[in-house]
Amino acid sequence: MSSGTNRIACLISFFVLAGCASNDLMIKRQSEAEAKLEHLIQTDRTTGQQLNELTSRILTLEDQLKASTAQNKQIQTSLQELRTSQDEYKARLVLLSQRTNSPKIEVVNTQSTEKNGDNSPPADYLKAFGLYSSNNFSAAIKAFEAFLAASPDSEYAANALYWIGECHYSQSDLPQARIIFQKTADKYPKSSKAPDAMLKLGFTLSAMNERDKAKALFENLIKTYPGSHAAAKARERLTAH
Repeated sequence: MSSGTNRIACLISFFVLAGCASNDLMIKRQSEAEAKLEHLIQTDRTTGQQLNELTSRILTLEDQLKASTAQNKQIQTSLQELRTSQDEYKARLVLLSQRTNSPKIEVVNTQSTEKNGDNSPPADYLKAFGLYSSNNFSAAIKAFEAFLAASPDSEYAANALYWIGECHYSQSDLPQARIIFQKTADKYPKSSKAPDAMLKLGFTLSAMNERDKAKALFENLIKTYPGSHAAAKARERLTAH
């Protein structure tokens, strides 16, 4: 074999070896790229799973927060109703005492408890409530109106207005009862008497044969004050009809 032929053979061998090395390098780089891509895919899947778990936890916490908020609202409503019931019970006890003891002594005691910071109902409110309890509705209306005129910002203002509506309702003066109950619910929406006023307004509308309006009112009462005793009565009324 000539020297020229040997050179050509060497060159061919060199290029073949160089091509093989280059091919091996490309295969290696391709394998590395595929490995990185697989790693990125796995990382993306893991991140997606973690994101889904985090989203699920957030939704669970939101549901728990909503449930807790609803429970707190129901507890506050129940406390308001309990306080109102307690106040009315106090009023009845004072009235009972007035019937068995000297009225003058009771008036002095009532004023004394108010000065000492007690939350007992004011004397003029008790007087009006006593007239209502005695079925003297006309006199009770005047007494409650006088109380409201003298103490418009009293914590018992909503109660007084509500009992005026009850007086009219007891006298079968439905149009006036309707006005007063509506006014109580509108003017004192945060009062514990607001759901009671809406309930009695619904009863009044039913008695006036405005049953569709009464139904809508009961539904609004249940929606606005879901945990109240009045809402439970409204549900019973809707179920019965």
